[in-house]
Amino acid sequence: MGAFPIHPHQTQRVLIGCAGWSVPGALQENFPRTGSHLERYAAVLPAVEINTSFYRPHRPETYARWRNSVPDGFRFSVKVPRTITHEHRLQNVDALLSRFVQEVGNLGEKLGCLLVQLPPGLHFKAEVAHAFYAALTMQIAVPIVCEARHASWFSMEAASMLATLDVARVYADPPVVDQPFAMDATSSVYFRLHGSPVMYHSRYPDAFLQQVADQLRQSREQGKTAWCIFDNTASGAAMPNALSLLSELG
Repeated sequence: MGAFPIHPHQTQRVLIGCAGWSVPGALQENFPRTGSHLERYAAVLPAVEINTSFYRPHRPETYARWRNSVPDGFRFSVKVPRTITHEHRLQNVDALLSRFVQEVGNLGEKLGCLLVQLPPGLHFKAEVAHAFYAALTMQIAVPIVCEARHASWFSMEAASMLATLDVARVYADPPVVDQPFAMDATSSVYFRLHGSPVMYHSRYPDAFLQQVADQLRQSREQGKTAWCIFDNTASGAAMPNALSLLSELG
């Protein structure tokens, strides 16, 4: 199957956003007063991660409406459905992938990335992993990132296999294994920050954000598209962190 016709992604960009586009009440003054939640969010931040696609499909019309609600330079990262990653565990998913690609393709050139988050118990099996990611890259021409949550995915064999398909590994915090900031040889870099020490709740200190900013700058200078998504949304920490990092990067 040929690649779904998506506009080539832009390189040398830093894309900062949150997992979802809700704006906490305490930060309302940083955003326009009018427009939908997404329109107001997209007036300030350059990217967002859609997580609801993990739990349920969205109609093509919904993706099209989101596409038309944001500026030309805005980019969406979309999480691949759990029916593919968790229920089928990457195997025998051709029909599911085809449906998802057709749906998410309605974001057009504003689709910047697909996020594949794997279940913690899924071990790396080279044949299964290669077949899945090869099929996905054949169907859609956007960057793909892999958030593996089992230590076996952080071996040299796994890194090499993913790199041959230009699939970037997500740099998550808290990390699955001790992973210093060492970038893969892929066209994208994707930080996914869940909050630490309390996942989904804790706010990151400025010193940590400065480290991330340095890595994002370095990646941009190397010609990569560099993403940083804050998933510490449960207690409202994501948006302050995203705005701080945006300010740090100028």
